[in-house]
Amino acid sequence: MTGQVLLAVEGSLARVTLSHPGKLNAMSRAMWHELREVFERIQHDAALRCVLLAGEGGNFCAGGDIAEYPAFRFDEETLRDFHDRQVWGGLQAMLDCDVPIVAQIEGACMGAGIEMASCCDLRLAGMSARFGAPIAKLGFPMAPREAALVMCAAGELMAREMLLAAQVLDAPTAAQRGFLNRVLPDDQLATEAAATVARVSQLAPGAARLNKQCFRALALDGRSQAATHLIANAYAYADSDEHREGVVAFVEKRTPQF
Repeated sequence: MTGQVLLAVEGSLARVTLSHPGKLNAMSRAMWHELREVFERIQHDAALRCVLLAGEGGNFCAGGDIAEYPAFRFDEETLRDFHDRQVWGGLQAMLDCDVPIVAQIEGACMGAGIEMASCCDLRLAGMSARFGAPIAKLGFPMAPREAALVMCAAGELMAREMLLAAQVLDAPTAAQRGFLNRVLPDDQLATEAAATVARVSQLAPGAARLNKQCFRALALDGRSQAATHLIANAYAYADSDEHREGVVAFVEKRTPQF
């Protein structure tokens, strides 16, 4: 079995589950392809308001499926295709997703797991979660765009420690470094993650998508074409139903119906 990336949709919520039994949900090449397809589907579903990303069986993701590596890693072109098309295709689909993504992290969150978690908007972890990218032990570096992604989300100090010293960090340390929003007892993680997803989904969905577009454009370069377009159209939502409902509901002292 090469593993699966499973999508379950219930109303306005989407649950994406990393499933690779016996391998701590390590990402196979097939799973990277599925990850891209799943998040492209989510991006084009206007009814969705929030995504929960989790692993199956008590672990988030232990990294890449190393058993596959000898088949392609020793040739420059096949290695380039793996990272630039397959892996980055999945990660880019996550980054391009305008629907808020909440990560529920337990157990192993290594390598590919760190990369996927870095694409999420909110990251909650259980006390037992462990974070790292000890690929120096395997004799290769992290691909450039993947390293930049992790460094941006986890910070330069944490990225250097994981990649240069093959250090594995516990959840409180990852939170202290700014990578996690919250650390919870393991038996409370799923409940709190579900509550967070529910809370996000009750807020204005159009505003959430616009915020994510803003974050994405400005993170690239405040002078980029995307940022220029964003600024030029920043107030196009003025006459939207969602905007009116939010403001009027506040004035009328009632709960808005988005």
